[in-house]
Amino acid sequence: MATDQIRLLVVEDVQQVAQYIRGLLNSQTQIKLLEVMTDGSKVAAHAQQLRPDVVLVDYLLQGRTKGPALIEQLHAIGIPVIALTVPQNPVAPNAAKGIHGVLSMPFTGYDLVSRVQAVHSDAQAADQIGAARVISIYAPKGGVGRTTIAFNFAVASSQIGLRTVLVDGSLQFGDMRSLLRVPGDAPSILDLPTDRIQESDLADVLWRDPSGIDILLAPPRVEMAEMVTVRDIDKILSLLRRVYAVVVIDMAATLSDVTLQFLDVSDTILEIVTFDSTTIQNTLAVVDAFRSIGYPPSKVRYLVNRADSSGGISADDLSRVLGRVPEHTVVSDGRLVIQSNNEGVPFVLANPQAPVSQDVMRVVTQVLGAGRVAAAGRP
Repeated sequence: MATDQIRLLVVEDVQQVAQYIRGLLNSQTQIKLLEVMTDGSKVAAHAQQLRPDVVLVDYLLQGRTKGPALIEQLHAIGIPVIALTVPQNPVAPNAAKGIHGVLSMPFTGYDLVSRVQAVHSDAQAADQIGAARVISIYAPKGGVGRTTIAFNFAVASSQIGLRTVLVDGSLQFGDMRSLLRVPGDAPSILDLPTDRIQESDLADVLWRDPSGIDILLAPPRVEMAEMVTVRDIDKILSLLRRVYAVVVIDMAATLSDVTLQFLDVSDTILEIVTFDSTTIQNTLAVVDAFRSIGYPPSKVRYLVNRADSSGGISADDLSRVLGRVPEHTVVSDGRLVIQSNNEGVPFVLANPQAPVSQDVMRVVTQVLGAGRVAAAGRP
């Protein structure tokens, strides 16, 4: 039951009203009251930690941060708000300004619960329509073309009209830095603030690739990777989800705490396999790891890279070992891929008609969903 409850944060500085709300919520099970706060200046930062589904704010809130100013702050971090007011001070719902619902005193328990449920339901529906997709490109072994696939996947996503950002999740070695020959002094994930990250912070930190995608680069030196924490990853990806339609992460092979955080928040793990016995064995080990973590099989999709270079292992053999037929295949094209990588150019742009480019575009369509891709192409 608790997992279905709506998490509500209340901001109310009138003690009698706060007690009344507590009493109403004590007699129901649909809403979980996280906390009642009285100081508006502390709410935004606290809300980022609590992650409420809805915040009820007294529009007449006093103190250093008044009700309207607090609603603007909560709107900036993407949390739906119900404004609590009185008939003498009418407030109109305006989602564009962060007011997703209005509750006027006096109100009953039914009024309170139904308004919270309605605002939460609307927010969920909006998320489903415009929600970003986070795709982690992962392989348990190097040398299988993971970074190349990640780069071209991101560019292909951008080419069909989806605003896309690529995150260099190989924090120690910065594989994307190497592929694109980015200058050593280019900004990285470490240049983002460690406390509150705002959309405006991204402009000075993201690397704009000539292909048209934004890239959040890994630190420039190996030892700097330890400065990125799990909490940092959580905050950064939360922000990127609000700004971009697609977030693509080029993952490291190791399953560290930071790597697992990337994977945890991903909607899809696109795992690269090849017709190579070592890669297949590592892939099977990761299957067990993902199962113990609790990832459902549907979260992982297999992509067979260099699918036309079997090396003596048949497609049926690979399917039998994996226990399922891989969802995607990409053929090899050593000449085009190597030349494109040497020039720092995605092969999906260098030769869009090549079979390898067509395969990657097909993977993008299948992973992101044909309906989403079609919608992106509408005027």
